Amino acid sequence: MTGVPDLLLAALAALLAGAINALAGGGTLVTFPALLALGVPAVAANVTNTVALCPGYVGGTLAQRADLRGQGARLWRVLPAAALGGVLGGWLLLESGEKLFRGLVPWLILAASLLLAAQGPVRAWLGRRLGQGGGEHLERVTWLPVGLAAVYGGYFGAGLSVIVLAALGLSSRDSLPRLNAAKQAIALVVNAAAAVYFLFSDHVVWTLAAAMAVGALGGGALGGKLAGRLPPAVLRWTVVGTGLAVSAAYFAKG
Repeated sequence: MTGVPDLLLAALAALLAGAINALAGGGTLVTFPALLALGVPAVAANVTNTVALCPGYVGGTLAQRADLRGQGARLWRVLPAAALGGVLGGWLLLESGEKLFRGLVPWLILAASLLLAAQGPVRAWLGRRLGQGGGEHLERVTWLPVGLAAVYGGYFGAGLSVIVLAALGLSSRDSLPRLNAAKQAIALVVNAAAAVYFLFSDHVVWTLAAAMAVGALGGGALGGKLAGRLPPAVLRWTVVGTGLAVSAAYFAKG
């Protein structure tokens, strides 16, 4: 049975993750290790984390709804692939089993940390590319890289936004703020599709998920208020450093 201290720790981790996601991204690198530290099995920790943080993606998408206007055709093209990829990734997670996923955990955390570290260079590259009129109007096949990224997102999720933003930038000439808004909507659909799929499993630790959902909502609001006051780059590199340290610790534990 989950005790009050465990619930408070989970809620605090989600509060921090919600703020981190609102400011820089990478909140999963806080909540997932926190759940493991509470003794939750790896697959259940990942499933619970996906379900608990889903409301935060809704808030992030609503906050950028102005930049989503006029993107209906793009979203209709890629969101079905995002949903299917999210479900497929969730299915792969449950089918892979505890032993395999546990062995992949340090590699997944390392990959997510490196993806988060690449966020700045990816944005800079996209800014240069879009400023030079980059993009080859490959919109009709954007669903393919987005769908592949969604499979990863349904399986683990951390770092998904960087992959999706790069995929959109390769096939579009739109502005970076609008692509960033589309990325947020895609991440929401991937996460929601995986979360709905996980609802039918027995891996969700509901008491922790409920506490984390409340914390994530509060953290998102807090992050919105802190936006512009804290340098996102400093926070991002702090999260990257934490992720690398956690990954190293799991590698050391074997």
